[in-house]
Amino acid sequence: EAKKDSCFEKRKTQMASSSYFLVIALLALASWQTMASDPSPLQDFCVAENSSHVLVNGFVCKDPKDVKAEDFFLAAKLDMPRDTNTNKVGSNVTLINVMRLPGLNTLGISLARIDYAPLGENPPHAHPRATEILTVLEGTLYAGFVTSNPDNKFLSKVLNKGDVFVFPEGLIHFQFNPNPYKPAVAIAALSSQNPGAITIANAVFGSKPAISDDVLAKAFQVEKNTVDWLQAQFWADNHN
Repeated sequence: EAKKDSCFEKRKTQMASSSYFLVIALLALASWQTMASDPSPLQDFCVAENSSHVLVNGFVCKDPKDVKAEDFFLAAKLDMPRDTNTNKVGSNVTLINVMRLPGLNTLGISLARIDYAPLGENPPHAHPRATEILTVLEGTLYAGFVTSNPDNKFLSKVLNKGDVFVFPEGLIHFQFNPNPYKPAVAIAALSSQNPGAITIANAVFGSKPAISDDVLAKAFQVEKNTVDWLQAQFWADNHN
């Protein structure tokens, strides 16, 4: 009987130990998920060394002794209007990220100027690595985003000069200039040195190679010839 009690206690201890390590593992996984964003800097700066052939999540740091003020400066001329006639959607996004400004490396921020022609739009897209805060500088914009499954709730506002709107990280969003006569301009700040952009129509119907029309016809519940027509369109990029 004593031997049976001893085995039982040993088994209880093993189970408790296993449960403890399982909880620790789950907490570690949850912690990693909540920290899944641009890395925080562990020094004053880490200017990107674009000539390095070492591959890391971001860019290798330039030797601090070689860092200059120019590494943190870009004559971007964001005060000047951009051409909105180069694509069918009637907008032009001028993104200032780490590829254009090396001093942004590890700092978790970038920005963009967005120009909209009359009735132009920045079409539905998502930033896989950043939240965006948009400020209207000129004109009027109709802007909104859609929440994730299963609700897919659509939240939108009409924005006027000086108004601000936030698009949460990873969610599909857009901006549209409803004025048929006047252009609009906005500045966006993004919480990543390289936020990325997935323009939904381009990604779905303009992928290379093309996604099977059987797949897309089933997904969108349309005829395959409709999918074929959409895939034959010229899906222009409005990012510069």
